[in-house]
Amino acid sequence: MHATTDWTVNGSTREGQKMVRDFSKLMLRAYNAEADYAVRSMRPYRLASLVDRLYKSRETIAKLGATMHIRISDEFHNARVRELELTADHLQKKDEEKEAQREARAREREEAAVQRELDRQREKLNKELGHYQAALERLRERGDAGGAAELEAKLAEIEHSLQDVESRAANVRTGYVYVISNIGAFGDRIVKIGMTRRLEPLERVHELSGAAVPFRFDVHALIFSKDAVGLEAELHRHFASQRVNQVNGRKEFFHATPVEVRDALHRFAGQHLIEFTEEPQALEWRASRNGDAGGTSRPGGALTR
Repeated sequence: MHATTDWTVNGSTREGQKMVRDFSKLMLRAYNAEADYAVRSMRPYRLASLVDRLYKSRETIAKLGATMHIRISDEFHNARVRELELTADHLQKKDEEKEAQREARAREREEAAVQRELDRQREKLNKELGHYQAALERLRERGDAGGAAELEAKLAEIEHSLQDVESRAANVRTGYVYVISNIGAFGDRIVKIGMTRRLEPLERVHELSGAAVPFRFDVHALIFSKDAVGLEAELHRHFASQRVNQVNGRKEFFHATPVEVRDALHRFAGQHLIEFTEEPQALEWRASRNGDAGGTSRPGGALTR
């Protein structure tokens, strides 16, 4: 805090200095109250507005204290602004940590679901294998060569399926990359590019279509890959500049069309396009729009109220 040192009251320098000190304390208290409020109410997205508000408070104090040359020093103001910046950074890191924890829990749930699915499939195939082996022994005992040959072929299929299950369990990178959209929630030029290791990848899409979004997601592409983790990462890098959320890389939404994603797939080897649909069905959204169920449509497909 800067202030004049030659102020007098009724000709008394001592009284003048006391008045300046009292006014300086009052002004400093007001400034610190504003700065403390900014710290308490800080949200990372509010940093610029709160810094601007503190700057205006400093300017107001300078105007009110102009006759006594009372003002907040640059060093003190810069220190409090730095405090706000550090507070915003701390809160941002906390939010990122919470988001990372949520993502980790989601991955754990996904891995657990995959493991349960693999266990069920393994158990089912082993039961089938036992039944066919028992039947094959009976046919061999009866001398039915034709029937035995047919069951041997079926046994080979089951054993191959079991090998696939074991391979999927051993290779954590094998899975499906999916491209989905939700025209009613996000418009017609935003897709989500994600990955799942589940044997039935549509189960993951159905989970994403839960209460957090107003309409079900539409599937545009399912791509099986022995390195689905790497394929997803490659696609995310390819469309990095088109991310909807440029701050949080764990958000997998992109400003792109299904065709653009399909064209990008040609650059990457080791994947198999299982399914592709260019136009979304968006049945719930279209039915809601045609029925005008409490909302009005706007260009791009999202609803407003």
